Amino acid sequence: MNAQKILECVPNFSEGRDESVIRDIETVIAAVAGVRLLHTDMGKATHRTVVSFAGSPEAVVEAAFQAIRVAASRIDMQRHQGAHPRIGATDVCPLIPIRGMNLEEASQYAQRLARRVGEELGIPVYLYEASASAPHRRNLADIRSGEYEGLEEKMKQAEWKPDFGPQHFQPRVGATVIGAREVLVAYNVNLNTQSVALANAIAYDVREAGRPLKDPQTGKLLRDAAGEVLRSPGMCPGVKAIGWYIPEYGIAQVSMNLTSLGQTQLHEAFEACRKSAEAYGVLVTGSELVGLVPASAMTEAGRHFLKKQRRSTGVGDVELVRVAIQSLGLNSLAPFHPKERIIEYMIQDQPNPLVAMSLAEFARETASENPAPGGGSVSACVGAFGISLGAMVANLSAHKKGLEQHYERFCSAAEVAQSRMQELLNLVDEDTRAFNAVLAAFRMPKQTPEEKKARKKAIRSANLYAMEIPFRTMQIAEACLDIVAEMVEIGNQNSITDACVGALCLRTAVQGAAMNVRINSLTIDDEEVKARFLQKTTEIEQIAGEKVERILATLREKFQLDNI
Repeated sequence: MNAQKILECVPNFSEGRDESVIRDIETVIAAVAGVRLLHTDMGKATHRTVVSFAGSPEAVVEAAFQAIRVAASRIDMQRHQGAHPRIGATDVCPLIPIRGMNLEEASQYAQRLARRVGEELGIPVYLYEASASAPHRRNLADIRSGEYEGLEEKMKQAEWKPDFGPQHFQPRVGATVIGAREVLVAYNVNLNTQSVALANAIAYDVREAGRPLKDPQTGKLLRDAAGEVLRSPGMCPGVKAIGWYIPEYGIAQVSMNLTSLGQTQLHEAFEACRKSAEAYGVLVTGSELVGLVPASAMTEAGRHFLKKQRRSTGVGDVELVRVAIQSLGLNSLAPFHPKERIIEYMIQDQPNPLVAMSLAEFARETASENPAPGGGSVSACVGAFGISLGAMVANLSAHKKGLEQHYERFCSAAEVAQSRMQELLNLVDEDTRAFNAVLAAFRMPKQTPEEKKARKKAIRSANLYAMEIPFRTMQIAEACLDIVAEMVEIGNQNSITDACVGALCLRTAVQGAAMNVRINSLTIDDEEVKARFLQKTTEIEQIAGEKVERILATLREKFQLDNI
């Protein structure tokens, strides 16, 4: 998906048993150009379905409107019963900024959608979260209080008049809550009990609101001077939680909404449930995610559990996600497929075609008669292999007996190495794209003065970019040598030669990229820019050479070798 701005929508529909209704909703969403349907999660016990889709803001708003329209025509709230709190056919419809936009801009789209739903569909709409029209409407739980059954009386109160649409109760559709919010993770932790009371006790311990305090003698709720119920604080800020029993699984769960991952991460909520459960003699047996999750939540969880095991955290995102899935027990109730459940994996730009190839395919493509990939792409690739060896030594050293005092240094080095390896891998394809851009510029028409001017400008821009890419390869590869040098100095002695091979690869990457910078500089007509690049290229090449010599000198000294 190449749109600069990406908005996600995660509407919750009060239907989890009739698949035909959900299929109709999915159909109208998928029919909107510029929208990608990401995930659908139907819950029979909760009688609720969560649908996730994303795309350009305008397309997402249109798809959301059509989905709400279909839900209003197919779902009759007068006959609805389910375990989850709800007030309408489309219970809540949040808009979430994913890329290229902020919460304020997303809120403008939410208000546009809310107005249209109210006016065109005749559904009462409440704005919430960042779009709330008043402080008491910001919290979804406050709007839902009383649920559908209490909505008719609630709407008669002045402070609970809808923001858009009819100001009186609509029995069939109820009401809809629309607003912009940050990413919310719906997350359930599984317990080895069927007791809702125990699940609620754990939920009280975990959720931000904590548990209401009672007079130990009378059993009545304690209140402050303003009449508010006094509460003991919960363990996890930004977390809402309740306990419930799921017949289809035969277990009780702590059902949570993580409203602010900056305050409480996925693994922190899991650990809090585990700690609380132990106090009640209950075991946490796994967990499940409802809908999608940001990649950062999974990778942070992976790092957390690796740190607990004193294993290196610099193992790459794929491995971090695998560790998170295993440690959180996300496969305990149903298979968890990262490519279907992680937002960034679902919403991503076109993959880098060269990097996506197997090693053999890449070699064959390079050996073909095509001029690209060429030396620039191969230099970046060699550099990626070089720093990957540095990451390997750091990871092998992190749990090595006798090197415990350097654990944090190894983790940090491996994490930085992973990041730089990815940068170099990106440059493999970017170098080829830059070369192709030069060819495309020269193929531009040049019949009219305007065409000649546009062509000249495009050629100049493409030539400059074709020089900037290998220069960037040089910069990254040279910086990577510091990590390799550290690993040769303090890393696992059995792997020092691997790190040194990495250093040689990185020097080759610098030298190969430098050659491309110099060749491409011949096409640059701005002498000042050209001179600046060439001077810096020489400096980086010299620094890289000196670093590699020091690394090899360390190797010779450690192993008393004279022939390296």
